[in-house]
Amino acid sequence: MSVDAGLVKKLRDACGAGIMDCKMALTEAKGDMDEAVKILRKKGMATADKKSSRATNEGLIDCYIHPGAKVGVLVEVNCETDFVARNEDFKAFVHDVAMHIAAASPAWVSRDDVPEGATAAEMEIYTEQAKQSGKPEAVVQKISEGKLNKWYSDVVLLEQPFVKQPEITIDELRRQIVGKIGENIEIRRFARFRVGDEIA
Repeated sequence: MSVDAGLVKKLRDACGAGIMDCKMALTEAKGDMDEAVKILRKKGMATADKKSSRATNEGLIDCYIHPGAKVGVLVEVNCETDFVARNEDFKAFVHDVAMHIAAASPAWVSRDDVPEGATAAEMEIYTEQAKQSGKPEAVVQKISEGKLNKWYSDVVLLEQPFVKQPEITIDELRRQIVGKIGENIEIRRFARFRVGDEIA
């Protein structure tokens, strides 16, 4: 089928993907805009997974001070080349991440950063709560794991719903930008300051 150029432009503006990628996605989706967006998102995720092993030795440190100057964030996001570090889409992503951290107050970047003791303590609480329901052991385990995953989505940056687009996580946002830019991108570390907080 021939794809309307206006539709291609609309999809490109919405997703930032290349013209040919937009054409192919619209053709595959038979002109359905929402379906084409899904196809491009899946492609972006696949691209991100392929690039995840590549070294990220460049990047940016950005800051965000929330209006009122009571909360501030410093974040380091890495990419593969200095060229991408100067890219406007990359800069916007880094700033969005800093703003998100100010709003959502994560404790760690990824699950790998969560201390074993913290995970074990949470799991113990959830298991004890589930046992009190009197359900079988296998069900107790599933309930506990479900609650632990919910806890991760509250405290782990990559698993939190993005404050500006709650239907996607920060990791999905990262993968989208990887698919768009074509380089591996990693959120390396952050510090969040709030006036009056105790110094850890």
